[in-house]
Amino acid sequence: METSGGIQASLSGRYATALFELARETKAIDTVEASLATVRAALDQSDDFKRLTQSPLVSRKDAANATAAVADELGLDATTRKFLGVLADNRRLSQLPAVIRAFRELAANFRGETTAEVASAHPLSDDQVDALKQQLRTRVGRDVSVDLTVDPSLLGGLVVRIGSQMIDSSIKTRLNTLAHAMKG
Repeated sequence: METSGGIQASLSGRYATALFELARETKAIDTVEASLATVRAALDQSDDFKRLTQSPLVSRKDAANATAAVADELGLDATTRKFLGVLADNRRLSQLPAVIRAFRELAANFRGETTAEVASAHPLSDDQVDALKQQLRTRVGRDVSVDLTVDPSLLGGLVVRIGSQMIDSSIKTRLNTLAHAMKG
């Protein structure tokens, strides 16, 4: 697992660390983390928002205006809203997914948890997430915060990453392994 020193080595990590320190000082870690989860969901669900964050052709002013409008629509807290404005002004919106991951890791470490990145072929129900957290807690011996993404190309199953460890039970990997074995 990356330490906060390792996180700070990357550009997205430096942004995440600055946001985390501000959230900690204002006792708003949970609030900011919830807002970032909302932003992450918006990135996954809205191709327009994703394009806005990825396109180098969008001017700083247009990016700032658009992110302010999205922040209003999503009901984000003031700290996260300002942070998105800073990313837009610095033309760093493309770093947003990595910043969100790094912030979640910092928040989990702060709470004494481990973070697991979980990719599933379909969205998981709350009961499935709770069961997964329980299994991971048993495996790693501490509470686990999960960062969920949906990747339809997996076909089924899960891919779980905890630090440098990966558990891949996806149907896609099983089919690839079977196809490779059949080639001899």
